[in-house]
Amino acid sequence: MRTQVAIIGAGPAGLLLAALLEQAGIDVLVLERRAPDYVLARIRAGVLEQGTVDLMDAAGVGARMHAEGLPHTGIGISFDGEPLRIDLKQRSGGKQVLVYGQTELTRDLMAARAAAGGASVYEAADVAIVNIDTPHPQVTYRHAGTTHTVECDFIAGCDGFHGVSRASVPAAAIATFEREYPFGWLGVMADVPPVRDELIYTHHARGFALCSMRSRLRVRCYLQCPPGTDVAAWSDDRFWDELRRRLDPTVAEAMQTGPSIEKSVAPLRSFVAEPLRFGRLFLAGDAAHIVPPTGAKGLNLAASDVRYLAEGFVGHYRENSDAGLNHYSARALARIWKAERFSWWMTRLLHDFPDDTAFDRRMQRAEFDYLRGSVAAQTALAENYVGLPV
Repeated sequence: MRTQVAIIGAGPAGLLLAALLEQAGIDVLVLERRAPDYVLARIRAGVLEQGTVDLMDAAGVGARMHAEGLPHTGIGISFDGEPLRIDLKQRSGGKQVLVYGQTELTRDLMAARAAAGGASVYEAADVAIVNIDTPHPQVTYRHAGTTHTVECDFIAGCDGFHGVSRASVPAAAIATFEREYPFGWLGVMADVPPVRDELIYTHHARGFALCSMRSRLRVRCYLQCPPGTDVAAWSDDRFWDELRRRLDPTVAEAMQTGPSIEKSVAPLRSFVAEPLRFGRLFLAGDAAHIVPPTGAKGLNLAASDVRYLAEGFVGHYRENSDAGLNHYSARALARIWKAERFSWWMTRLLHDFPDDTAFDRRMQRAEFDYLRGSVAAQTALAENYVGLPV
């Protein structure tokens, strides 16, 4: 089997890259170790920067996103009961974000690829990457009991934190930077109207909370929880009662509740791999970096990786230039580290860290007071939240 670019991973990064490359006439094969239903069952974030929205449009799959997505011009922050609204549009020069679930974005990309007859292999087992330091890299995999070999020019590793792509790189050739946080997020999805029409981030002595949404009739809410929290120990009533305790009383009183349709615990981690290119192998998305979800950067960082990588491949095949591919790693990492900084800052501001001293808590309070009283600080938050220039 022969293709120009083999993409490992059929999440949003891999599918979006495939759509952009095929629009440019570049041959692509997408390999995914899971079944399509499993991929669509992953519950992820849903705050899209304008750059991500633009990429979906460029890939020709933005119609449903625009029809069903919810434009947000601001976010709410509550610190120990004191509310603050950050006007994203005013503070960022007219930009905003769009709330549209990552699951729905993936569904749109998957449906468009199937309709166009794009070459994809789901449930590809035992994927292996070889010869990345040669002009003729290969990917092998097993499907339906048969082993296949894919010959290609390049490999894009979009297969997530635990995927084979980064694991295929020799340890001496890659550096990793990581911080694990001493808490997780207990998340619940329910079909009830959002309590407000914008996200509400909450700092509370009992721990962080977030009221988010996926649509006008579906919410996704989170509670900071200790590592190893057992989901089974949290009934729906217990979750909603605890969420009310952490919210501003006026918000808590207006909140509607209902039976959960999904409940899970997610650990929080910051992670970056450097570099992102190894011969003919390129890393993108969660294979390259992880951010805490506090700043809503994970999917958007993956999209900016894809933008840079797609530009590099198009330059190689259509313009006979490898400048984009040669600069991909440095370009992507410059934006990644800025997003890592912002996500770390948001996480530090809003969570209760178990080892914090009284001094640390006073500093946290001072940070919020400065944010509340400073147009410059609110501008910095807004510029980062809506997305720094790509």
